[in-house]
Amino acid sequence: MAEETAPAHPVRALGKPLAATISVVASLIGLIVLAWAILFVTKGRFLKGPFERIVSSQTERQVKVGGDFQLYFAPFNVKFLAEDISVTNPAWAKGRFFEARKVDSVISTWSLITGNRRINWLSLDGAHLDLAWDEKHRRNTWTLGNPDKKGEPLDLPLIRAARAAGTEIRYSDPAMALMAAIGLEPVEASQSKFSTAIRFEGRGLARGTRFTVSGGLLTPNATAGGGENKLELHIRGANTVADVTGTLPGATEIEGANLHVDVRGGNLADLFSVLGVAVPDTRSYRMRSALTKRGPEWRFTGMKGRFGASDLSGKFTIENRQPRLMITAALDTRVLDIVDAGPFIGYNPNRLAAQGAITTVNGAPRVLPDAPLRAEALKNFDARVDWHVRAVRAPGLPSISDITLGLALDDRLLTLSPLNFALSRGRISSDIVINARDPRVLTDYDIRLSPTPMGTLLAGFGVAEAGTSGTIKARAQLKGTGDTVHDSLSTANGRIAFIIPKGSLWTRNVQLSELDIGVFIQKMFEKKLKEPVQINCGLIAFTVRNGIGAADPILIDTAGNVVAGRGGFSFKNESLDLAIEADSKKFSLFSGQSPVGIGGWFAAPRINPISGELVARAGIGLGIGALVSPIGAIISFVDVGDAKAADCGPVLAGASAHRQRDTKGRPRDDVGKGTTAKSESGKQSKGERREQRKKFLGIF
Repeated sequence: MAEETAPAHPVRALGKPLAATISVVASLIGLIVLAWAILFVTKGRFLKGPFERIVSSQTERQVKVGGDFQLYFAPFNVKFLAEDISVTNPAWAKGRFFEARKVDSVISTWSLITGNRRINWLSLDGAHLDLAWDEKHRRNTWTLGNPDKKGEPLDLPLIRAARAAGTEIRYSDPAMALMAAIGLEPVEASQSKFSTAIRFEGRGLARGTRFTVSGGLLTPNATAGGGENKLELHIRGANTVADVTGTLPGATEIEGANLHVDVRGGNLADLFSVLGVAVPDTRSYRMRSALTKRGPEWRFTGMKGRFGASDLSGKFTIENRQPRLMITAALDTRVLDIVDAGPFIGYNPNRLAAQGAITTVNGAPRVLPDAPLRAEALKNFDARVDWHVRAVRAPGLPSISDITLGLALDDRLLTLSPLNFALSRGRISSDIVINARDPRVLTDYDIRLSPTPMGTLLAGFGVAEAGTSGTIKARAQLKGTGDTVHDSLSTANGRIAFIIPKGSLWTRNVQLSELDIGVFIQKMFEKKLKEPVQINCGLIAFTVRNGIGAADPILIDTAGNVVAGRGGFSFKNESLDLAIEADSKKFSLFSGQSPVGIGGWFAAPRINPISGELVARAGIGLGIGALVSPIGAIISFVDVGDAKAADCGPVLAGASAHRQRDTKGRPRDDVGKGTTAKSESGKQSKGERREQRKKFLGIF
């Protein structure tokens, strides 16, 4: 039997699918070439109607081309030309978004695929572009599609080369109170090469302040070739002149720009007011810095300059975010002039330089700053600022240096923490919170003085540093309402306390404590003590209610006397009304320990060591002398020396008057609360004067 052979497997025709694929690809290429040829020959003019319908539908705007229309590949990039073209604005905006007599452009095909939107060539004749936000800064004209869609940031395509003639760009933002119109000067080009720079100039209005802008792209041919373009920009307005120079990656490309800014003017506050940002007033200034843009941030780095007689360096960033701008800064000052520091607490620097801090209100001198907080502007921005000042130039005042300021603003809540500085070998530490979310503006002060040598702190007031070993520490905790320092303190409640531990005090001038008649005469004529006053402990404290500070207590225990005070002061009219009295611990034949009056105003205090009580004692003594004998006249000035030494525990703890004790634990009856008796006008009624005599003098 013949051997059977297995049937052969059918051989698959591999060439057939490959041939089919090649045929399909060839057909597609043929169609593309055909389409390209048709478009190239016809210039795509037949697409005018479909273009208007499709683009109008996609943008939800009416798009109209009144003249010639071309859309084709030349040879690989897209050629687009339209005459008498217009695009309407959304219904909420007036006018047209864009219109031009002629638009001629070459668009990168690859950029359309990748979404990079690069225009290699753009020519505009008689063009007008309207960029506008609505009143709530929610919608804008350049965000196409749904007219109620939230507005997107302006993102211009990259334009490599351009020609403009009779072209104007308008921008408006009612919420930012900003309007501007920029015109491009006619620029001619030949074979994608510019014959001159692209110049522009314009004008605008920013928060009621007019400004002008001019400049140009100085090397447009470099831009056309893909290189960097030199920019020159000059801005004038708000009493400010700013020059911006540097390079841009592209004619419409700011991201990553390498720019330099030189800005100068009479007041930095005028410049920032254009942004709706509140900063303290300054004297004339000039600042230079590098500038670049990264995403929503404008970064100013390497900043150096001066304001008034002070220097300033560092960096800061303005971030364009919603709902408020964000400003961050790290600043450094080598020497801050005291006049330039005034505006940070509410003084006008030019007035401060000309006449000092003192003004006159109703015939009385005032020293507390009264410049209002710009609470309305705080709605527009948040901030984080760190500022370090190495030294303060302040002739005649205690040495101030090493200021550290941390400022945080969060939706109108302003926090100054820390606000610390060195003061005459001591240190002030502060935390201040200003709440402008409340229309009344609430301020919380917490200011602390670390133990500081009295000799250096009070050197300008006649205290000799040699021979003075005493120190002072203090704390003020106050809460008040008002948009100025004066107003917030005029309504404040809280406590102020100065604590003096054991030490010595030596003065070059007339001493106001221990006023024995013989010692007083000695000090008045010799003007220098032979020995320092030995202080056991001391407390000068005030309880403040509704802007009125009452002594609570004033108590200083020295080796020979107990000094006590009553009365107070007023933040409302800045008046002083105090009586200080020294009671001897030892027998004194000639005693003048009547109250020493301290009156007047914060800005002009008056000291009266010959008080009404001393005059009364002298009168009584003379009367007794005339009626009885000369010996009787001496009786009025005898001090039996029964002053009770103070328990220093409550004194050093800063305790209030009712907690003060003598060394035997008994409550003190020589300290108590007082109040200024002056009214808002600074005048006293008869009843007030009578009550004041009862409180302060306590004659016999």
